[in-house]
Amino acid sequence: MLFFSVIIPVFNRPNEIDELLQSLVQQSGSNFEIIVVEDGSTIPCKEITDKYATQLDINYYAKSNSGPGRSRNYGAEKSKGDYFIFLDSDCILPKNYIHSIEQELQVSPTIAFGGPDRAHKSFTTIQKAINYSMTSFFTTGGIRGGKKKMDTFYPRSFNMGIRREAYRFLGGFSDMRFGEDIDFSIRVLKNGYSCRFFPEAWVYHKRRTDLKKFFKQVHNSGIARINLYQKYPESLKLRKAR
Repeated sequence: MLFFSVIIPVFNRPNEIDELLQSLVQQSGSNFEIIVVEDGSTIPCKEITDKYATQLDINYYAKSNSGPGRSRNYGAEKSKGDYFIFLDSDCILPKNYIHSIEQELQVSPTIAFGGPDRAHKSFTTIQKAINYSMTSFFTTGGIRGGKKKMDTFYPRSFNMGIRREAYRFLGGFSDMRFGEDIDFSIRVLKNGYSCRFFPEAWVYHKRRTDLKKFFKQVHNSGIARINLYQKYPESLKLRKAR
């Protein structure tokens, strides 16, 4: 049986990590560990992770702030899974999330994978609108709702997985402040690793909770686009899901 390491960087979001961990408690399987990496938060979540210590195989690590990419790398160094699964702290999982990934890997093994996101019925109107709008190549890899066919799939770090050995060969995430997950996905493909889209391994993704934060994220995505184009001009042809 495959063993998974679920790696979650968190920065000042104790309430969100609480919801995510609760959804991990409800998973149908138990063949996974959880690595929470506190990225220099001023509002730590250790009390939250501690309350799940008897329900989950969970480890909490606190470090100085260095951004999500380095925090994922830090968590990967502490992990022991056959596969690493990277999630954002503002995600909530359906009960069959881990099971869906395991089934996909059993039917057709792959080195890297990712899944889509959805808006939960409890999300506010603004959250749902933002969730719908964040579907370009540089936000979700071009996935919206039930659209499952695309020319090239670039997993995003809110819902991404990769085999341990491939992750180590690639050297983990780069030091890019924005777009480090797209950079990682491009390197996965450029090195010839197989990468699949798992349509049933979806997550509820809260994204930003108000328009000010949303516009900041759009600005950061624009910076990422420029940086990535400079690094990979031949790779960044925008492709739409069909």
